[in-house]
Amino acid sequence: MFELKVESSFSAAHHLLNYNGECENQHGHNWKVEAFFRGNELNKSNLLIDFKVLKKHLNAILDMLDHKDINTLDEFKNVSPSSEILSKFIYKKLKEKISETYKVSVWETEKACASYFEED
Repeated sequence: MFELKVESSFSAAHHLLNYNGECENQHGHNWKVEAFFRGNELNKSNLLIDFKVLKKHLNAILDMLDHKDINTLDEFKNVSPSSEILSKFIYKKLKEKISETYKVSVWETEKACASYFEED
């Protein structure tokens, strides 16, 4: 089994719904995103997937979020856009394009992240 990882980032504002504390107020993060891909079969160039392709698809998804108020986006209407929900959102969008998508981790600080993956 081979595993690949690419990283990217985006900056955006959000606020948590049904939360009692500072995070119920609008605030921003510089999120780091890690996307992981797994597979057994390499192509003729001995690549699982070209990193250039992975970065292109990941960045296209992150462009939807970058410099936005996430709570105002249609995909997050009446949803508390936590790091957990963002990792699931990015995972699902990426999986539509790349079947080998295994896991997405969203870091809201250097020391705190949430990940989403689906068990086989």
